[in-house]
Amino acid sequence: MRSTGIRRTVAALGVSALALTACGGNTDDSASGKTRITVNCMPPKSAKVDRGFFEEDVAAFEKRHPDIDVVAHDAFPCQDPKTFDAKLAGGQMEDVFYTYFTDVRHVVDINQAADLTPYVNELKSYGTIQQQLRDIYTVDGKIYGIPRTGYSMGLIYNRALFEKAGLDPDRPPTTWAEVRTAARKIAGLGGGTVGYADYSAQNQGGWHFTAELYSQGGDVVSPDGKKATVDTPEGRAVLQTLHDMRWTDDSMGSKQLLVINDAQQLMGSGKLGMYLAAPDNIPILVKEKGAAYEDIAIAPMPGGRATLVGGDGYMVGRKASPAQIRAGLKWLDHMFLTPGDGFLGDYARAKRHDAPVGLPEPRLFTGAPDAKDQQVKKANANVPVGNYQTFLDGNASLDMKIEPPHAQQIYSVLDGVVSAVLTKEDADIDRLLKDASGKIDGILARG
Repeated sequence: MRSTGIRRTVAALGVSALALTACGGNTDDSASGKTRITVNCMPPKSAKVDRGFFEEDVAAFEKRHPDIDVVAHDAFPCQDPKTFDAKLAGGQMEDVFYTYFTDVRHVVDINQAADLTPYVNELKSYGTIQQQLRDIYTVDGKIYGIPRTGYSMGLIYNRALFEKAGLDPDRPPTTWAEVRTAARKIAGLGGGTVGYADYSAQNQGGWHFTAELYSQGGDVVSPDGKKATVDTPEGRAVLQTLHDMRWTDDSMGSKQLLVINDAQQLMGSGKLGMYLAAPDNIPILVKEKGAAYEDIAIAPMPGGRATLVGGDGYMVGRKASPAQIRAGLKWLDHMFLTPGDGFLGDYARAKRHDAPVGLPEPRLFTGAPDAKDQQVKKANANVPVGNYQTFLDGNASLDMKIEPPHAQQIYSVLDGVVSAVLTKEDADIDRLLKDASGKIDGILARG
């Protein structure tokens, strides 16, 4: 599952989803003396500021590399799961194309990715990227992509409601029992206030069940990826907690089958105490939903065991020529992988355009590049960074776990489990988990 706004300023400014309309092209145009590459994930025209940043950075790159012609195709979101496979199979994908972490194995398995292993030594920044992120794009010892950003889940909460409910906003819940207690107190404020909200539709319920299961120390599938592991004490604990908050405590409100926008609307209106999300939700809550940065904070995942992480990067099409691969890597270095500079790293430029700087994004780099990136970010921070320190400190002790294989199919199964618990007081948790386990086994068996 993707987070809500992986790209910083697009999330901050608010963009309506547009369909991917670009066509790929695997000709390097060498006859003109230039290497031509098509790339995607260019911000759409409706995101004027981000679009301007991107065009500015591409122009600077082409000036620095006059032998390379970059043809960018726009879209938001950057990848449409409904058309992704069709574009790959039909040869319509761009030469350098955006992927979620969960796409990597699939793209490699269907033989649509170029092996970048012989070329990554030409990528100046590659050795400075976090090893665990590099590993995501490494399959069977070969490198097939370059990570660009990441996210990790946490507990977003409303500091103002915490204070009204007699809770310490500087000491957010660290266990699910504490979440339940805090949710009950916040819901007790009345006036339609909801203590804790969770998703249970459009595969998002399955996504959150997975995050909550990770936080309890459980997993969705076995380490070899062959069997479901949801019918466990940890799985039952997740569902029992949701059931009890919904039906015993009445701290989750009566409206269920929520999706991410519902939770954001509640939080932005000051009617929600807590929900699970990544830090990129924060600017959306402020820019689009009416919240104030001062009131919104984020804590690490309750439970203290693990957190779900995700993110994105770029892969190169298997038909790309060596010249196109080299050009694509140079473009990635320029756009996304130069600390304190480029489309995502030019914090001074972002601040000038009122985009949030200082959100607790996972660190992409290590060593001196990381130090430089953090220094520039700190110097240009324009959000209350103290509200996120608990999240940063707590994440340091959590296991970082990516989504399961066949994530969307599995989430669809788990959606039904979560929605049943939140809409039926007499839901049979044991039966729900047993049935879900069998369905997930079937998905895994089909590969």
